[in-house]
Amino acid sequence: MNLPHLNPVQWNDIPSSKFASLIQSTPDDCQIALIGLPDDTGVKLNNGRPGAKDGPTAFRSALSTMAVADPADWTWPKVFDAGNVDVVPGDLHTTHDRITQAVEAILDLGLFPIAIGGGHDLTFPFVRAVANKFGPMTGIYFDPHLDVRESDGSGMPFRKLIETGAAKALRIHGFDPMSNSSDHVQYFQSHGGHIDTDTSPKDLWPNGNAFVSLDLDVIDAAFAPGVSAMNPNGWTPEYTAQWIHEAGLNPHVRCFDIMELSPPNDDRNRTARLAAKMFLTFLQGFAERQS
Repeated sequence: MNLPHLNPVQWNDIPSSKFASLIQSTPDDCQIALIGLPDDTGVKLNNGRPGAKDGPTAFRSALSTMAVADPADWTWPKVFDAGNVDVVPGDLHTTHDRITQAVEAILDLGLFPIAIGGGHDLTFPFVRAVANKFGPMTGIYFDPHLDVRESDGSGMPFRKLIETGAAKALRIHGFDPMSNSSDHVQYFQSHGGHIDTDTSPKDLWPNGNAFVSLDLDVIDAAFAPGVSAMNPNGWTPEYTAQWIHEAGLNPHVRCFDIMELSPPNDDRNRTARLAAKMFLTFLQGFAERQS
């Protein structure tokens, strides 16, 4: 199938007992579209550790070995792998435009988009496409950093979403006060931003349309070393998974992304497997949402 700016990928030799054997190369009868965003131009612009351009490949490799095809308590939603966006390395804005166009084509098929990055700046064009269809949304993101910089780079997405009208409000979980300047906190809070205290994953979900973004560096470096900026005092995978399951379950959530997987900085694919686990956790919630 010819979708704009998307290069197909192949899943080969997957045992029928594994979840990945269910992933389809066409969108027929699917509910979910998986989209790779293989670019780390924004990470380099913000002096982060390069490598997130390889995130989608490492994610798929990890996913190919994980989870059973027939779990006891739910049925997986059908997933179409739309491939990787054909990015232009070093050209942030052209890459952003291509991502938006590709995601808009996915939405036209009636599919729920899940993106794997890539630098966190790519959340901006990803969500922009979804907002073009559903209108301004509330953003819920898991990240120690506010990512409201004025300058181009991986630290820009949520400021751009506010300024373009794609986001009407923002809620951040996992915020690290030592990693954010007073100017950025002031901007965030004066533009509808709320810093949550993360009491319960069942609380604080909006009533209207929302997007959810998981920056893997919200997770402690002991579990997630393969990210653009390691977190020495982050969340546990178990606590993160509770939030991601609730995101999948919530019918108001219109898209989901997992960002900043950086394979060259990983240790024995630990972070890639963790990213795959979070994807599967979201799908489990999505399956319960549908039922």
